[in-house]
Amino acid sequence: MTIEQAQQLIKDDMQQVNRIIEKRLASEVVLINQLSQYIIHSGGKRLRPQLVLLSASACGYQGELDYLVAAIIEFIHTATLLHDDVVDASDLRRGKDTANSIWGNEAAVLVGDFLYSRSFEMMVDVGMMQVMEILASTTNIIAEGEVLQLLNIHDADTTEEKYMEVIHCKTAKLFESATRLGAVLAGRDRQEQQAMAEYGMHLGTAFQIADDILDYSASAEEMGKNVGDDLAEGKPTLPLIYAQKKANEKQKKLIRQAIEQGGLEQLDAIMQAIEQTGALDYSRKIAEQEANLAKQKIAFLADSDYKQAMLCLADYSVSRSF
Repeated sequence: MTIEQAQQLIKDDMQQVNRIIEKRLASEVVLINQLSQYIIHSGGKRLRPQLVLLSASACGYQGELDYLVAAIIEFIHTATLLHDDVVDASDLRRGKDTANSIWGNEAAVLVGDFLYSRSFEMMVDVGMMQVMEILASTTNIIAEGEVLQLLNIHDADTTEEKYMEVIHCKTAKLFESATRLGAVLAGRDRQEQQAMAEYGMHLGTAFQIADDILDYSASAEEMGKNVGDDLAEGKPTLPLIYAQKKANEKQKKLIRQAIEQGGLEQLDAIMQAIEQTGALDYSRKIAEQEANLAKQKIAFLADSDYKQAMLCLADYSVSRSF
């Protein structure tokens, strides 16, 4: 199954999710409408809500609550993007100006808060305490991940373990919750809910590592953000951590200096070090291992188009070019 076929499978369901998103975005405050509409319609892949729909259907769910849960997941994700771009002082996302670069940091943060609070209103509408528990814990862990990442910025001694802890909290946790919730809605037992959650965790980890690889290998047009953004911000991601470990003394010094000071003055020399140490190949291997672990976790599911789509998404997470 191709990624296009996987998305086609839930095309009608995603239209229902998008209707809920449009309806629940509405506010009497004009700026909230403008800014939230802008970010929601800025060309995202909608991967996380798709995972709710696919996991629910793969587990045999027949109702319509998955639409609402999928919309909640997208709201939480969008709120984190708004806050992320302010923290990172980013001016480009998905090939478009970031909301904070147009409306300012204050508006971006406050509309992010609005999306978080609106998502909690929607959780109440779902009417399931377990859904509330999972999503409340998720937002808390994502916030912890944001703080952990902040502590790692400009820290040239960040280890691979610290890096993995950040992406498990900051990125993979929402993937994990999306797939766990599909199983919860379908009434699967705790063991199967956990297996679905682990699929999401490994998938989200693979997805983020692939994202970090693209920062040193894709063009700005493919990525929709500036090449070397992570380096400019002093973020020690996996390719940089591995390159620093394997590089010669001169290169190590250069990488350490770039992480500690930020900026792109030495980008070409650092790209050369990344290439010479095989850092991208190493990172790609780790991402592929995570994707394979994700696929193993859903072996218990009965075969269906929805299961095939989930397997396809695992492969897509590491093979994509944007």
